[in-house]
Amino acid sequence: MSKDFTNTSKNLHDLTVTEAAAAIKDGSVSASTYAAALLSRNRDLKGRNAFITIYEDVVLEAAAKADEHRSAGKILGPLHGVPIAVKDSMNTFDLPTSIGTKVLAGFRPKKDATIVASLRNAGAIIFGKNNLVEMSYGLTGLNAHYGQAVNPYDLTRVTGGSSGGAGASVGGRLVPAAFGGDTVGSIRVPASFSGVVGFRPSTGRWAGTGVAPISNTFDTPGPMARSVADVALLDAVVTGSSLSLASSSAKSLKGVRFGFAPQTHLDLVDQEVERTFYESLAKLKDAGAEVVEIDLGDDFQTLAYQANWPIFFHETTPHVTEYLKEIQAPVSFDDIYKGLGANVDFFWSDAVVPGAPNYVSVADYQHSLNVLRPSLQQRYADAFRANGIEAILFPTTPLVAPPIGTSSVVTIAGKEVPALNIAKNVFASSCAGLPGISIPMGLSSGGLPIGLELDGKAGDDVRLLDIAALVSSVLGSIPAPNVN
Repeated sequence: MSKDFTNTSKNLHDLTVTEAAAAIKDGSVSASTYAAALLSRNRDLKGRNAFITIYEDVVLEAAAKADEHRSAGKILGPLHGVPIAVKDSMNTFDLPTSIGTKVLAGFRPKKDATIVASLRNAGAIIFGKNNLVEMSYGLTGLNAHYGQAVNPYDLTRVTGGSSGGAGASVGGRLVPAAFGGDTVGSIRVPASFSGVVGFRPSTGRWAGTGVAPISNTFDTPGPMARSVADVALLDAVVTGSSLSLASSSAKSLKGVRFGFAPQTHLDLVDQEVERTFYESLAKLKDAGAEVVEIDLGDDFQTLAYQANWPIFFHETTPHVTEYLKEIQAPVSFDDIYKGLGANVDFFWSDAVVPGAPNYVSVADYQHSLNVLRPSLQQRYADAFRANGIEAILFPTTPLVAPPIGTSSVVTIAGKEVPALNIAKNVFASSCAGLPGISIPMGLSSGGLPIGLELDGKAGDDVRLLDIAALVSSVLGSIPAPNVN
């Protein structure tokens, strides 16, 4: 029996995508009532800086149309009437797409990004455009123009980035799901810090057309939601897969074999994060899973670093330039560069812009792309095959969300290290093109979320989602944030 939400809106913001879609479909709640409740909550919590743009009249008009269609017996798709947010790097014809910059404020592309169109085709309502680190270039969630996205569990902490607004909006119960982008961790880092589920599909599984790039070699869109089932549903919608794939085909973790690589993923990690990770491994073993220690090699981190960052930095200029041309943007790459906030200009002036002190040469770029990256991919393939594992487990981030104001340096295990170490555990599998999903595995003593990542074999996304759903059910959910 479905819940009756007809006479109350106070709990509507807690609905998951699956619950909201079912309630709207069976009439337990109207799309208009649901949208109005979320808009009201967003107004109350506007200081979270989760969104750059929301047009309330557009949302309410779309919700009213969804109700009209339902009354006529026409359900438009599995997301009928469900509001979903998208990162402001994804083209929307009816909302501005700024990529977090001031120079593109108010710019409207002529058509939706492919994944935005797929959401609309499934009946979803585009609720608004999430805040992000400018040009998706950062890991804390700070935007110099639109503000710091605020952690829903502690208003003095960051959300992570670059899809920080997505983490703030899903974790803060402003929307049931949001779509971000992931190049070196920009979905999974904010998912971990904000206490939600974040999924990076295998590179190429989701179409990136109409999404502002950093590196076409690494970039992929992906979802954040509050359950693995929701993420699986959204993956099925975007890829056009059978919706039956969104439910787990496995019944238990018995016989599922996981690997973990302490030399790689636990060499620099806060004590509380490490303890929670090992407690999670014990729970999985108790549930019947096999968990084995694996070795990715003494040189793994060096290989990953040398494979990843030259490609990341070298591809930004040509790929952003090409994107701006394709969407007929009214600004140039140089215009964007000149308007950058200091936190992003720091990287572009050092390594992105041709002639910068650490600009990557064509020869070094080609070596990383054609030699080192394939070697990294082979290293992963060998590890999966040799150890007979289906997923590699590790703490998504080596620390909980750091305080707002964190910029170039963070403290991990008592050591001050470059802030890029926030993504130290996740960027290698991004470089290799593997699917990865972060799920909450607990709260710190200070009440901050701690994420567990599962990385699967390239192209094995559906199986990874199946396993992640089982892992999540074993670990249990974390409490909703209680700060307002």
